[in-house]
Amino acid sequence: MKFALNFLCVCLVINVSLVTCAKNPEKLANLFDIEGVVYPPDTLPHNKKIAWLTETRVYLKGGNHVGFLRENGSFVLSKIRPGSYIVEVVSSNYVYEPIRIDVNNRGKFRARRINYVQSNQITPLPYPLKLKALGPARYFQVREQWRLIDLFFNPMVLMMILPLACIMLLPHVMNDPEAKKDMEQLQNLTKYDMPEVSEMITSFFSGSNEKQNCRPSKQSKKSKSS
Repeated sequence: MKFALNFLCVCLVINVSLVTCAKNPEKLANLFDIEGVVYPPDTLPHNKKIAWLTETRVYLKGGNHVGFLRENGSFVLSKIRPGSYIVEVVSSNYVYEPIRIDVNNRGKFRARRINYVQSNQITPLPYPLKLKALGPARYFQVREQWRLIDLFFNPMVLMMILPLACIMLLPHVMNDPEAKKDMEQLQNLTKYDMPEVSEMITSFFSGSNEKQNCRPSKQSKKSKSS
């Protein structure tokens, strides 16, 4: 009894699908298949190829259509409507470059490389798709190692080394007679007859003392005259 009911249900589903296909033949005519091949990495061991085949998936339109790999790495994304899509290969151990593919109403395919910086620049790719691994997936950043060059390029070390280098090199430069002549010429050009600050201060205070000494002498003369 259960077998008969199941058989009737299957027959009804098949009849309904056939009727809908007969009523809307244009929908089936505008559906196409995207084909391609995913190549395994060169560094992949032969004993891990089966695991790579089972773990790798091909996503279209963010996972709305999923394709599985065959033994030779080929895949088929069936019943795709005309439009522009992004084909991505999802693998937990390797990174693949995504590809944009355009499908028109006549069933013609155009694959091109995605360029997020210069969207107007188009780099065509062959069809059926050929997807190769860019390299292993890196989930962690490599820790920087200490190097001796980093010590010399440290700003604090440079501030200590440069003055010492100047002190060591200046005597050798001053021993050169031509360099001495150049230095003397520069000093003569920049030399001005300007009084020193100490002399100005001493003359200022000495002048004030002389004025104070002159005032009582005048007062004594006035007292004598009176």
